Amino acid sequence: MASSTVTSAQPERPPRPNLAFRRLRGKRSPAEFAAAVRRAAREIGERVSCDARYVGRVEAGEIRCPNYAYERVFLHMFPGRTLTDLGFAPRSSVRGRQARSTSESRGAGEPYETYDTRDTHDPHDPHDLYETHDNNEESDVLRRAFMTSGATVAAASLGPLGLAFDAAAAGRPARRAGTGEAGALEEAVRRIRLLDDRHGADGLYRRAAAPLRTAYALLDAGASRQATADRLYTGAGELAISVGWLAHDSGRFDDARSHYAEALATARMNGDAGLEAHAFCNMAFLARDAGRPREAVRAAQAAQRAARPLGSARLMSLLSLREAGGWAGLADRVGCEQALVRAQTFFERGPSDADPEWMSFYGEAELEGLEAQCWSTLGDWPRAARHARRAGDLQDPHFTRNLALYSAELADDLARGGRPDEAAGAGMQCLDLLGEVQSSRIHTMLAGTARVLLPHRRASGVSTFLDRHGALPRPA
Repeated sequence: MASSTVTSAQPERPPRPNLAFRRLRGKRSPAEFAAAVRRAAREIGERVSCDARYVGRVEAGEIRCPNYAYERVFLHMFPGRTLTDLGFAPRSSVRGRQARSTSESRGAGEPYETYDTRDTHDPHDPHDLYETHDNNEESDVLRRAFMTSGATVAAASLGPLGLAFDAAAAGRPARRAGTGEAGALEEAVRRIRLLDDRHGADGLYRRAAAPLRTAYALLDAGASRQATADRLYTGAGELAISVGWLAHDSGRFDDARSHYAEALATARMNGDAGLEAHAFCNMAFLARDAGRPREAVRAAQAAQRAARPLGSARLMSLLSLREAGGWAGLADRVGCEQALVRAQTFFERGPSDADPEWMSFYGEAELEGLEAQCWSTLGDWPRAARHARRAGDLQDPHFTRNLALYSAELADDLARGGRPDEAAGAGMQCLDLLGEVQSSRIHTMLAGTARVLLPHRRASGVSTFLDRHGALPRPA
């Protein structure tokens, strides 16, 4: 059967990359450029749902001509240029063709659509859409910039980051990325996760953007070997997810959604099922927190489809919990309980060599904590409090952010369950940890608990908690 993704009269050739559009993006990551497109749209009264995935499709040549809304936005962003100057085909050449109905009507794309373009990849085609060649003269600079500044985001000082381009290096012979750059990228991801586990996201998010830009620039410059290219794609995708999580945990949901979409596009371009499962996992979590429970269910189910062949029971357990959270948000107790049973069953199979490295946070404590959130969403406060308390008891002290999170969850469940004195005690434990942890998510949870406890100020310990909470500096 012919693929539904064919957009050309010559289906044996992949679309020609839009290098002009890629040059206009410059040093910005696809997610940052997508945010700029959305801002430009608001300036002229247009409404577009541009994300990193849409930018990737344009640059890959899958969208030969944008719809009229995007056309107006792009011409506003780049005054004096025509669509042809931006690398698009004339509208008359695509009008009425299947290419237009496929690429243009989808806009930014439904995140969970099933079409896949990976089978069109021809490694011998000079117009291979998975590797552009417009930026090679910068590759030496980009390699060193990542090696020296990309991993620096993990430094305890959390100093400012940026791409320090060396003008002298621009004239040297171009070199593609090698194993050193791939290793540096992987180490940057590990260190960002480590700092997030200890300190939370608020102080990290903006500083993590620079290495992400450099990572995608390295992809554009190309790699010396296919194995290295695969590592770079996976590393860049994992970094996009990590930066997306920092945005998520610090309350920047639109930014998080764009970064997760960027990671998903990277996974699909490289045929990386593990990265795809991870991206969908975080998309499900974000959708739940953003009040889109049905989307959370669909994203979690998509993650499970991607993860099933990987052979990791622990991963399937976590993804079942993500689905359970969506069902809880839909007030579907039966669906939630069924997903929770699956999560427990998978978890009991134990760890394996197939478990992804990024799942180091997932143990019995996280299982209990996520189940507590499900029961809390369903309004079963006593049951939620039992699981939240157990999560705190089981948590490794290394994960300071999670300790604070479970304490905040416990405080809220106890407050809403009519136990204000115990809630104040749990809230005080959380406040004790906030000197080390910066998380807008936890601050928001504590603020909700404080509102619930206000009528109980005379209960034991409540007044002390409220006064101490009220003295907290406002998160930036």
